Amino acid sequence: MKEKQKDVKRTPAVVLVLTPVLIFLICTALTVVIGIKPYNKLTTYLNIAFSDKMKMKTSASDVLKEMEQEVNEFKKEPEVSVSDTGEVVYPVFGEQYATLKCEAIDLYVPVFWGSDNELLKKGACQMSASTVVGEAGNAVIDAHVNTFFENLEKLAEGDIVVINTSYGEFTYKVKKQVTFVKTDKTYIAPTKEERLTLYTCVKQVLGSSDQRIAVICEPVEKAFYN
Repeated sequence: MKEKQKDVKRTPAVVLVLTPVLIFLICTALTVVIGIKPYNKLTTYLNIAFSDKMKMKTSASDVLKEMEQEVNEFKKEPEVSVSDTGEVVYPVFGEQYATLKCEAIDLYVPVFWGSDNELLKKGACQMSASTVVGEAGNAVIDAHVNTFFENLEKLAEGDIVVINTSYGEFTYKVKKQVTFVKTDKTYIAPTKEERLTLYTCVKQVLGSSDQRIAVICEPVEKAFYN
């Protein structure tokens, strides 16, 4: 009987120690669980309240609307007027001052003022002794036959060549194609009449050729930017 009484006396002591701890843990867990839902609701309300400023536009309709707005804004910009007379802008050596394009041979190439090996790797080069595009005289442009002027020989009479510069757009029509030796300067020399001369080496399997091929173009239209 005495042993049973001792056991009964020990049990309340253990309970008294563990009970507060268990109650504390249970209350803490309940607080966390109960607090999750209000927090989620609060976050949702905040997202709704600030959605106009914070949300990212991900839908296709939003993207299309933005594109449409940009196009409309672009249309409001004043159009650039052009004239058949105007002033040219003289480039400095090594400057890309124009682009040359011809749909007939799928040609689109930058044009640099002056000529050296490095510039010829980047595009076509205009002889600095020739006339600036847009002025009276012979504008002479050349490029390597194994790069940018690979298909120059395919240009035929009547094909259109267009040169764009910062000061205007100039359209030419192919008049004729000629072949000459590199020592002959007839076709690349200055002229009184306005024309565009494109030339390159004649294709050769081994080494460089002494023959040159030139495409002589006559002006069709000038559009100086005002």
